[in-house]
Amino acid sequence: MKIPFIQQRRTVLKRIVQFSVLGLFISTPLIGSLVNNAQAQKKPGFTAKVINLAYQTSGDIVKVKKVVEPRFKALGVTVKWVGPFPAGPQLIEAMNAGKVDIGNVGETPPIFSQAAGITEVIYIAGRTPSKGGNQGIIVRANSSIKKIADLKGKKIAFQRGSNAHYLLAKALQEVGLKIKDVKIVGLTPSEARDAFIQDKVEVWVGSDPFLALVEKIIPIRNLRNAARINTLGGFYLGRRQFVTQNPELVRVFLEEADKVGEWAEKNPTEVAKAFAPELKLEVSVLEKVARRRTFRLRRLTPGIIAEQQRVADFYFQEKIIPRKIDIRDAILPNQLDVAITPVRLK
Repeated sequence: MKIPFIQQRRTVLKRIVQFSVLGLFISTPLIGSLVNNAQAQKKPGFTAKVINLAYQTSGDIVKVKKVVEPRFKALGVTVKWVGPFPAGPQLIEAMNAGKVDIGNVGETPPIFSQAAGITEVIYIAGRTPSKGGNQGIIVRANSSIKKIADLKGKKIAFQRGSNAHYLLAKALQEVGLKIKDVKIVGLTPSEARDAFIQDKVEVWVGSDPFLALVEKIIPIRNLRNAARINTLGGFYLGRRQFVTQNPELVRVFLEEADKVGEWAEKNPTEVAKAFAPELKLEVSVLEKVARRRTFRLRRLTPGIIAEQQRVADFYFQEKIIPRKIDIRDAILPNQLDVAITPVRLK
């Protein structure tokens, strides 16, 4: 018996609908699974749940203004401030030990660390240089030492391996002397300041905020400030493993650091008020510090890297570091550098 054509058509359509509905129930979880897998494969640019940020006794505008905490909280990341460190060398030592992820120092500490064979510390951004008035080679106003050439054979207090080291070495070179022609008294910045105030050393290589304080309480003479010598302004450094695994967190930090730096350079009085509770110094002293300091960041251009290489070469030529180094060994690959660099610095 033949089934009428119309009835055949209805049967086929019914089966199509049934298979379509069945297919819907089968494909919905399948599609959902595919979407979930795709989302799982699209991992965020970080794995860390905690970021360890370093700060020094000289103060850190990112810390006192608390600008990174909200950004990291939104990402589920806890901010831990580690410090205060007396100077850059101690900060880098902690970074190499895995206790610090990001911190900022002068141009000299990363050179000394690289010369010592440390490979875990890398450059992630530059800092804009100051005019040099925030640092100097200091004697008392009544000292018999009148010029840099008079430093030969004198005891000079400063932090070894810091930007004070570079300032002194270059200033001596300008007058035909070498670092070996003076007697180094290796002290932390605060210890060196105290030794100078107590008249235990005749010469001190100091910087703000300690310099601004001493200028207020003791008549002094600045034999040579850092103008045309410390022209790099320093760097933000990162722990290599952390930066490699958490580029998004590094970018967020640098972005906020530069934003607050831009604000700080326009508002020195407000900066001084922000620093006062932590540094325990008068606002008038800190306002002087803020006006002589720079806060903004800059990208690590080939020119900046080349200039840092010249500093490293100088240290090697003067036999201050034991071996010649290549700064590029501590520079990120281009793809990762692009990933961590905020748009405002590009």
